[in-house]
Amino acid sequence: GLGSGSGPRLGQSASAAARQPLPTLDGEDGDAHRFWSARRIPAGILALVILGAAGLLLYDVVAVRADHPAMRWRRSLARELAERPLDSTAVLTGAAVAAALGLWLFVLAVTPGLRRLLPMRAPHADVRAGLDRGAAAMVLRDRAMDVAGVRSVRVRMSRSKVAVRAVAHFRDLDDVREDLDATLADTIRDLGLGRPPALAVRVARPGRKG
Repeated sequence: GLGSGSGPRLGQSASAAARQPLPTLDGEDGDAHRFWSARRIPAGILALVILGAAGLLLYDVVAVRADHPAMRWRRSLARELAERPLDSTAVLTGAAVAAALGLWLFVLAVTPGLRRLLPMRAPHADVRAGLDRGAAAMVLRDRAMDVAGVRSVRVRMSRSKVAVRAVAHFRDLDDVREDLDATLADTIRDLGLGRPPALAVRVARPGRKG
């Protein structure tokens, strides 16, 4: 796996190194909070559903107060609630759907979202900056391609780890890996992330053709 220390094999030599999260600059503790998503689509859908249901119920109540019969759906719903047993399949299914919907809304309310946006160190308390995770991975890939001997690079970046797979077509693999470690460590520092991720590098030879 990435970051494992498996020994070299014929035709597919590899070396790997794992690094702990890099220290931040200027004594920062790296306590950068994630950005919260506005959740506009779920909030809009929920607001429309509640507004529609409340408007329909209010219209029916006003109609009843004006000596008109209640709507058929409300009479049917009242009858079903009064007569249907609580352990029926319909009641249990409706309760499960309502519970799942409520849990989904709760998760949306207490989680930040915006996982692709990495918080950066803030030079001032009233300033916040973020870096797109894809853009950060692209910068790391470009810097890795500048290392002598590197033929191709794949970078997978999460909020806590950068996994790099490189293919080297000349130079000793350990030398290439050490240069990649140094180059990518410096690049991660230069990105100015509030919580610098751990770095795991794996270098291998190109696979045999045919």
